[in-house]
Amino acid sequence: MKWEGQRESDQIEDRRGSTGGGGVGGGGVRLPVGRGGVGLGTVAIALVAGWIFGINPMTILGIIGGMDSGPAVTQQAEPAGPVQRDEATRFVSTVLASTEDAWEEAFRSAGSQYQKPVLVLYRGATRSACGLGQAEMGPFYCPGDRKVYLDLDFFDVMRQRLGAPGDFAQAYVVAHEVGHHVQHLMGITDKVDAARRRMSEAQANALSVRLELQADCLAGIWAHSSQQAKGWIENGDLQEALNAASQIGDDTLQRNAGGAVAPENFTHGTSAQRVRWFQKGYQSGQVKDCNTFEARQL
Repeated sequence: MKWEGQRESDQIEDRRGSTGGGGVGGGGVRLPVGRGGVGLGTVAIALVAGWIFGINPMTILGIIGGMDSGPAVTQQAEPAGPVQRDEATRFVSTVLASTEDAWEEAFRSAGSQYQKPVLVLYRGATRSACGLGQAEMGPFYCPGDRKVYLDLDFFDVMRQRLGAPGDFAQAYVVAHEVGHHVQHLMGITDKVDAARRRMSEAQANALSVRLELQADCLAGIWAHSSQQAKGWIENGDLQEALNAASQIGDDTLQRNAGGAVAPENFTHGTSAQRVRWFQKGYQSGQVKDCNTFEARQL
């Protein structure tokens, strides 16, 4: 991925110099409260819980998938320092800038105006409008404050534990979370939250799958748009993103946990589904083709 020398976003909030979580300490796995953050984080926390605490990852996914997404929790803002200009920061700010370019054009074409999210870089733990975010959760998007949260150490987890190396795999992660921001701007997230509160756990999980697969499709649209604008995708890059999507499919996680595949517990979609919807977005480049909610077959 030829990202060096491209425009970097100024929508970066660097909290890595803060105390983390406002000084909140203690052991154990913490789950977000209030309006639940959405994205790859629910998968990451399940995996880390399994590795460290011996908890079946699918048990954690089932708990998170059934969480009530109520009103946002007000949190005292944490201080942010100057943005550290290390290579990893420059990379994610470049990817974020490319999502801004892609979605600004898409919204403009639809007669609307795109509102940029902020990418919060933190280390260990930090506060959000969705509650306490911790590195164990992985990246997540919080609709309550319209921010994407990322501990850059997650990229090491992707490479070393998830079997998903590569810079374009990392870019896919950022684009997926920004996809959740796009869903929020479109009003999709609020409608899904309201619908899930009226459903059984299994039905709510099935709706969450469609939300996550749509975010994968929107990440594919970003890849399509950014490639047209920059031509920065190199041989092997797309495979890195597809591999990352595959490694965090619900069925793959269940098998890796040593259990039977239980579709009723899916919250993000199978490996094949996640790959398929990213590819659909990349090949089409059209938001209308990412309507997972009306798709008969995912």
